[in-house]
Amino acid sequence: MPNLRGSRTHEGLPISDASPISVSNKKRWSTLMPWLIALVVIAQLAFLGRLGNAKNATFFHSWPELFRTQHSSSGVKVAGVRNSGIRGLGGHRNSGVETCEEWLEREDTLVYSRDFNKDPIWILISGDKEDFKTCAVNCSFRSNWSRKADATFKLPKKSKAPSVHRSMESASYYEENNITQARRDGFEIVMTTSLSSDVPVGYFSWAEYDIMAPVIPKSEKALAAAFISNCMASNFRLEALMELEKENIKIDSYGRCHKNRDERVDKVEILKRYKFSLAFENSNEEDYVTEKFFQSLVAGSVPVVIGAPNIEDFAPSSDSYLHIKDLKDVRSIAEQMKYLAGNPDAYNRLLRDIHGTFTRILLTMRYEWV
Repeated sequence: MPNLRGSRTHEGLPISDASPISVSNKKRWSTLMPWLIALVVIAQLAFLGRLGNAKNATFFHSWPELFRTQHSSSGVKVAGVRNSGIRGLGGHRNSGVETCEEWLEREDTLVYSRDFNKDPIWILISGDKEDFKTCAVNCSFRSNWSRKADATFKLPKKSKAPSVHRSMESASYYEENNITQARRDGFEIVMTTSLSSDVPVGYFSWAEYDIMAPVIPKSEKALAAAFISNCMASNFRLEALMELEKENIKIDSYGRCHKNRDERVDKVEILKRYKFSLAFENSNEEDYVTEKFFQSLVAGSVPVVIGAPNIEDFAPSSDSYLHIKDLKDVRSIAEQMKYLAGNPDAYNRLLRDIHGTFTRILLTMRYEWV
């Protein structure tokens, strides 16, 4: 998985002078190495055989527990959740076999000590209640009441209840979404897309997308698709789109900006048909990575990114996207797009890197926590 705040440096290997002892060690290792490699290959074949068996799909059982686990002598247990295995991958809802989505929803369920059906969460809000339509549990949003609130949203500190500021919009457009400004405004808990928030609110959800769906053939004549509706963005995304077209990159634009296709479509399904997707955000703000990027990955369309300077913190790998950091990068990115589009082997290798990442994440989490 990406290291959200980790070092990106690489340490060099130590170099030492040769000696009789080191020469002897080299001979010993040269003798043992073929046997070690053979053992590794056998272990990998056994592992892949286990991975391909649907009955052993419980092998992935612990990967979502990364977010809420407690260790025990027998492995990992989910706090407050019945620990039962997934019976199969990709099963239909009426087939008696649990699908990945059903398993994930069940495993992600939390057991609470409070009965929210009898005692719902009471939240005092400012503004239209339509901005707060649902909760994960039974709750009630009110703009004016006498009952003591469990929390207040969009209201500075006025009572003992925690005051919460929540927004998924860019701080470039809404100054109140800046964490420092939110603190000055009196909010105790800040929920924004910034990873420095008290509770970061991201755009990606495991349950929202069919991450196991196979990649389909790219059937559209245009090389890329774009969904851009804010035509007054603070960055250079529209200029970049037009520059790409000048470099003979054909783009189907479904948004209100530079529109040449009907926008009333299923975005993810449409993206599946294109080799590239223009994941152009409306600001180049750190940590501000929206569904434009994640939907491209899920659809199996290589994202061409304008946005967060730390996009690598959210990407499967540094090779899974093309990044336009400045307008001067457009020509070189256009050349990469043309090369990949004209070389199926290179493009398919890139797709395998993107689409296979979710499986690698599952395996990584398995070995981290078992």
